[in-house]
Amino acid sequence: MKIADILKQDKISLSLEVFPPKKWENIESTERAVTEMARLSPSFISVTYGAGGGTSAYTTRIAKHIQNGCGVTALSHMTCVGTDREKALGLMEELSENGVENILALRGDIPESGDYKKDFRYACELASFIKSHGDFCVGGACYPEGHPDAPSIAKDIDALKIKEESGVDFFTTQMFFDNNIYYCFLNKLYQKGVKTPVITGIMPITNASQLKRIISLSGSIIPTRFLAIVEKFGDDPASMRQAGILYACDQIVDLIANGVHNVHIYTMNKPEVAEAIVRNLSEIVK
Repeated sequence: MKIADILKQDKISLSLEVFPPKKWENIESTERAVTEMARLSPSFISVTYGAGGGTSAYTTRIAKHIQNGCGVTALSHMTCVGTDREKALGLMEELSENGVENILALRGDIPESGDYKKDFRYACELASFIKSHGDFCVGGACYPEGHPDAPSIAKDIDALKIKEESGVDFFTTQMFFDNNIYYCFLNKLYQKGVKTPVITGIMPITNASQLKRIISLSGSIIPTRFLAIVEKFGDDPASMRQAGILYACDQIVDLIANGVHNVHIYTMNKPEVAEAIVRNLSEIVK
């Protein structure tokens, strides 16, 4: 099923994201984790591309497992970095042959050397290429706190408008931890005339070291109340895990109460975390 059609349904969608293993010998354990998550009946499961596109074959393998082995709609990531036209066409053909109808088109992280295939400079170029060479529903990324490389939020939203014009069918947000920042971002999108549906990305932080890594990579603003949670429970793994899950659930409940209908959970390949969130929302997301 195409994600654009899922988003048109008159109900809340709750989807999950997983990432491929770094080594092929771990592919089956990743698939087992995906199978556990599929039992939660998510609206779809997305699978990332891997740094530099080096594990694109793993991404395709897991996407096929989601679609055909689990019977859940799959969303396969694809990045400009590590992908030229020939490779993109090959991946698209393999995905199409296996019933995968959805691709998230991203720029990807540029290597420190700056040396990468440059058939596609920007995600909008990759999205346009996919749309013109296959019958795919194509998504793009958006950043409620602004893309790290954008000179301003306004310029970043201008770029989203260009993505929309390139044929992108939906946006998925980067993680954020303050819903007020997200609501402000949505208002700016609407003021700019962006009408593409937005899927809201939420990451449950279940250990203190995870938070430090996220801050260093994404620069996300961490609310004082969440920092207090980490200060109180960070040295107690079980307590921190529970507190992180509850914080994510609190974010999701607030989002739904304020009219957000599409939520995407960055699971970090932890079925138990995904299950805890789904269980906590069982009477809210049906």
